[in-house]
Amino acid sequence: MKKALFALILLTFCAGSFYYFDKYVYKPKPAKVKELDESIQRENEKLIAAQIIANELKQVTRLIEGNLAQSARDSLAEDASLPFMNQLTDILREHDIQLKSVEPGKSRNLKTHVTTPYTVEIFTSYKSLVNFLNDVEKSNRLVTVDKFELSSQVKQVQALAKDGLIDKRPMSLTVSTLTLIKQK
Repeated sequence: MKKALFALILLTFCAGSFYYFDKYVYKPKPAKVKELDESIQRENEKLIAAQIIANELKQVTRLIEGNLAQSARDSLAEDASLPFMNQLTDILREHDIQLKSVEPGKSRNLKTHVTTPYTVEIFTSYKSLVNFLNDVEKSNRLVTVDKFELSSQVKQVQALAKDGLIDKRPMSLTVSTLTLIKQK
């Protein structure tokens, strides 16, 4: 009987010790670890966002430096920028777009920037046009698409279909380069 009573007391003591440890010692530690894990995750998200912003700022800085002229008479702000037209024709060739003509327009000098329009006559498909515009947007020049015209008359489409060029159309784009003027 003494052994059974001793075993019961020992069992009660172990159960009480286990309850105390589980209730007051063990539970706060995993809760604290979970809280710290959440804090680390939030800080990692902030770090990733900061790295993305820093990378984009480097690209923006490079783009601005590549389009910054010392004055309105700088070679970058000329009416017909030969390097830009070469870059434009290279991108057109890359996407198998037939170039009919490129005509630079008269530059407009504003206080903070110079815009130079270019009228581009091309013969291409919609997919090639989208890829071309994507690459122009990714180039090192600030470029805007001012105007887009698509010639799609019924007789013209039928004639192109007979020649096997059902997806290609004559198009006209007016794009402008923006050159920033360094402020004194």
